[in-house]
Amino acid sequence: MKYLLIILMLSSPAMLASPAMAVEPSEMLDNPELEARARVISKGLRCLVCQNENIDDSNSGLAADLRILVRERLTEGDTNQGVVDYIVDRFGEYVLLKPTFSGTNMLLWASGPLLLILGGIGAVSFIRSRGKQRPETGLDEDETKKLASLLED
Repeated sequence: MKYLLIILMLSSPAMLASPAMAVEPSEMLDNPELEARARVISKGLRCLVCQNENIDDSNSGLAADLRILVRERLTEGDTNQGVVDYIVDRFGEYVLLKPTFSGTNMLLWASGPLLLILGGIGAVSFIRSRGKQRPETGLDEDETKKLASLLED
């Protein structure tokens, strides 16, 4: 009994972390080929409510609407890229889980490594400049007299 309890406790987090697979049976297409294409497309589209989940795994209403829209476009005869282009035109490039590496996104892709390099250069130059500072020589005569007068009071 003790081992069964341990096994249940260890396996429950793994069960909670599994994807929800939020696609409802009513949303699925009858054609298995089109349904497979819809799943591939849905894996690359971000849920705008959940933000880091694809629309296939999200339970939000907007994700359900996007899943239905993908399937509608496929049944109308659009290609996979045509469906993605349609959704990106409608919702912006943020809807893509893997944004393209072009245009203004190039600045976003490059800013992380660029800031890391600039921060490293700044840290190295700061550390080197601290080593080159002249050592303190102590108090001069005027400062020594002022200190002595302050200590006497």
